[in-house]
Amino acid sequence: MQDAEQNTVAVAVSPGRRRWRSWLWRLPLLFVAITVLQVLLLRFIDPPFTAFMAARQLEAVGSGDFGFRVAYDWRDLDDISRNVPLAMIASEDQNFANHNGFDFQAIEKARAHNERAEERARKRNKPVKRIRGASTISQQTAKNLFLWKGQGVTRWARKGLEVWYTLLIETLWPKSRIIEVYVNTVELGNGVYGAQAAARTYFRKDANRLAPAEAARMAAVLPNPRRYSIARPGPYVQRRSNAIQRQMRYMGGPAFLQRLD
Repeated sequence: MQDAEQNTVAVAVSPGRRRWRSWLWRLPLLFVAITVLQVLLLRFIDPPFTAFMAARQLEAVGSGDFGFRVAYDWRDLDDISRNVPLAMIASEDQNFANHNGFDFQAIEKARAHNERAEERARKRNKPVKRIRGASTISQQTAKNLFLWKGQGVTRWARKGLEVWYTLLIETLWPKSRIIEVYVNTVELGNGVYGAQAAARTYFRKDANRLAPAEAARMAAVLPNPRRYSIARPGPYVQRRSNAIQRQMRYMGGPAFLQRLD
């Protein structure tokens, strides 16, 4: 009698376990399908907001600032001064036209630079002032659109997803779409996202009228747009802006962007 009851329980549980295991195997395929669809749709549809914008709005609400509103105004690349994408590339990712999402040479240079900076900081018994990053514009676009900043374990989880989304973006989008999305969604001040919103906020003009010096100043505050100010540039931003303008000229000016078509 007892054996019969045990067999009955086994029969009753077994189909449920099989279904659970079946779904477990399907989850990776579902993840791939959803993320591919996300990226494919955004090749043709301009994003109404990004994960970083949503996080910033929630941060404001959480701090009790219910009147805070993200400044974001999409403009197609043809309606943005070509100085803007050129300045962003000169500042953030000079090998953008050539790499496939990851600039391994820049990563190695950044690693070596940071090791030297940490060694000097240890000798002075002071913290490292500035760590050099090597994220490409493709990686930054993936992070801005879909992910979060993260701390500890969640930061490493985000890094893994960032690699995946970067591969998708580089596979499914042309370079011109990547830079178009980047210049429209990058944060350029506290709650100010994209070239048009920044142009109106800091220069009182539309993004299609930005001069090289203005575009370079916008790029100069990256990757710390809340620490440095476009409106009131300090010595560091001024020096960096001048260096970016020199690099823009060295790259051949706006004609460089033809390589992205």
